[in-house]
Amino acid sequence: MSLHRKRNKSLGLPELIAIALGGMVGGGIFTILGISVSMIGKLTPIAIIIGGMIASLAAYSYVKLGLYYRDEGATYSFFKKTYPKSHFSASAIGWFIIFGYISTLALYAYTFSSYAISSTDFANNIWIRKLIAIAVIGLFTFINIWSVNGMGKIEDLMVYTKLIVLTIISVVLMQHGTTDFGTFISNMAKDAENSSALSILIVASLTFVAYEGFQLVINAVNEMSRPEKNIPRAIYSAITLAILIYVVISLGALFAIPTEDIIKDKEYALAAGAGNVLGKVGTNLVILGAILATSSAISGTVFGSSRQMSVVAKDGYFPNWLAKRKNSSPQNAIIGMAVMASILILIGGLELILEFGSITFLLVSLLMAIANYKIRIETKSSKTITILSIIGLGFGGILILYYEFSNKWEQMVAIIILYIVLALGAWIFSKKQENKGITQ
Repeated sequence: MSLHRKRNKSLGLPELIAIALGGMVGGGIFTILGISVSMIGKLTPIAIIIGGMIASLAAYSYVKLGLYYRDEGATYSFFKKTYPKSHFSASAIGWFIIFGYISTLALYAYTFSSYAISSTDFANNIWIRKLIAIAVIGLFTFINIWSVNGMGKIEDLMVYTKLIVLTIISVVLMQHGTTDFGTFISNMAKDAENSSALSILIVASLTFVAYEGFQLVINAVNEMSRPEKNIPRAIYSAITLAILIYVVISLGALFAIPTEDIIKDKEYALAAGAGNVLGKVGTNLVILGAILATSSAISGTVFGSSRQMSVVAKDGYFPNWLAKRKNSSPQNAIIGMAVMASILILIGGLELILEFGSITFLLVSLLMAIANYKIRIETKSSKTITILSIIGLGFGGILILYYEFSNKWEQMVAIIILYIVLALGAWIFSKKQENKGITQ
């Protein structure tokens, strides 16, 4: 009994921060960097900070609900327990959040393989890229099944190493860049005159999706020590570190790389800039940082989302075999996540799936804030902060939809169709549970 308890409580604060950072710093910042610079130029670091503040508002309700319910089902379980009478709403939020995680898992793996072979003769071979992506998902699936503690230690190593590597690259770029500090501030003032407050807030809302992953900490509630202290410490520490690393990355890129190159290269801008300033060593450092970033994101997402999937399946809203566990580990759910992400990689369309995951994350964060407001007395939450969270997340959601419809309306139509398909699956499983309840 004591050995089982020790194994289940093996994740301490460093591992929990690593899980959250692993889910957040997974390559998305580089895509957002290109979009942001194209819209507001040198004001990008300001938008990143505002995006982090919005993420902190979202985290407030997750922390309060996580400490109140102590349920590894996290987003799904919080909503189901707060609104216990609706089978469909519970099933729908379960389907949406799980498929959001599957989409980001597929993208992280695809980005890993793209960087891993970017300097080889196979860089443009799409099938080798896809096979490597599937293989890396398989590797971290094995690690998660093999050992919770082993996963935690590997996650520590990957996350903290990647933060050091990315920080070194960014600082060196700032020191060797063609722009000095005075010129940078002057250019920032010019961009401030040419950019509207609305543009900055739109970019901040888009940046918010780069903070997706902090809620994965709550999925580990049964495997962590002292959750009442470690949940808030891990989540707020991880968001703060993410803001810092994102700001440093953006400053490094803006100091050393011409704006037009950042817009053109987007997620590869930092690699190109490092190569121009530091040569092959710089390019290899960026590739190393990207591989570590995506690896830890894959590991953290597989760990947290598989536990949430197992809880949803246990309640009957996914196939029952996904709920089965071995030594408290949801091995079938881990394998299920890996298989579905691999299928997404094979069929392609990952940019579309990523947008779906991003919008879903913002939507469910808003729903969590609303749920927390409903039971704010039980969770001992501040009414003012909770209302501020609802307003901030709601406004951010409106701005993202405005941006998507203005720039990628075809993609938004496809996302809406995807939501309809998932809602249909959620409705079918919710009806099964309703009928089961009637017959019982």
